[in-house]
Amino acid sequence: MGFVDPRTDFGFKRIFGSDRSKPILRNFLNAIVYDGTPHIADLEIIDPYQNPATYDLKQSILDIKAVLSDGTIVLIEMQILAVEAFAERVLYNTAKAYASQLERGKPYIDLQPVISVTITDFVLFPDTVSVSPISRYKLLETQTGHCCSDHFELLFAELPKLAELPEELGKQSERWLYFIQQAGKLEAVPDILTDREFDAAFEIASESQLSREEYALAEKQRLKLLDEQGRLSYAIKQGIEQGIEQGIEQGIEQGIEQGIEQGIEQGREEERLVMAREMLVELDVETVCRLTGLPRSVVEELAAE
Repeated sequence: MGFVDPRTDFGFKRIFGSDRSKPILRNFLNAIVYDGTPHIADLEIIDPYQNPATYDLKQSILDIKAVLSDGTIVLIEMQILAVEAFAERVLYNTAKAYASQLERGKPYIDLQPVISVTITDFVLFPDTVSVSPISRYKLLETQTGHCCSDHFELLFAELPKLAELPEELGKQSERWLYFIQQAGKLEAVPDILTDREFDAAFEIASESQLSREEYALAEKQRLKLLDEQGRLSYAIKQGIEQGIEQGIEQGIEQGIEQGIEQGIEQGREEERLVMAREMLVELDVETVCRLTGLPRSVVEELAAE
């Protein structure tokens, strides 16, 4: 048997957010956030993930929350599907986590830094040229680069920007991203991933460790995600094809242009629906309407589902 896919909500939470995951998550965050230095002495996983008796497939927004020994709050999210205004959603969730610390009567000095670690299975910033798949954003003065405050940091790791060959993965952070990207496709542990933390991660991820019910749940979610990806791809393809057919009657050049525009628009509509389903896990209907621009009747129908 192989390994559960760490890109899925089930697999990622099982590997990085369960009761056994503290050493794994500590090594992962030291690699991703602190470039391999052992900055994190200890951490606490908030609400450690337990394998559920049943699994709600609408739980597609992944949020593992950890508090480091110095008080820093870290949010970790894995996103497979590209959705509209995704970076803004990450910013909103990070700001919400920062603001929610301050209870009535508490001073601002009690606020702790919040770091958001977002892993995407798609290219989020196509115009960004970097030697690393990891990009970092802080509150900086635009001319001098002076940091206004170190309490707010957004970190994005784009899996498609990884090196194609395993032997080119020079950093521990890149090896962790390779693990997330490839573990669900592997049947054996590659040589590049043979240290204590990866051994523990592969052990938790091993399908042989799953009960029959857990295996069924993991497989069901994997197929659900494949369906979502296929549905988005089909919507864009159908839109382009329909536009091209209409355009043939009006002229080849005009038809191709309209087909591309209609395909993109239909694809965006599907993306908004996917994003709304994810946001309804945590947000109310009114907020989802405002953030996605979808009609209230559509969002209420999604919520009823």
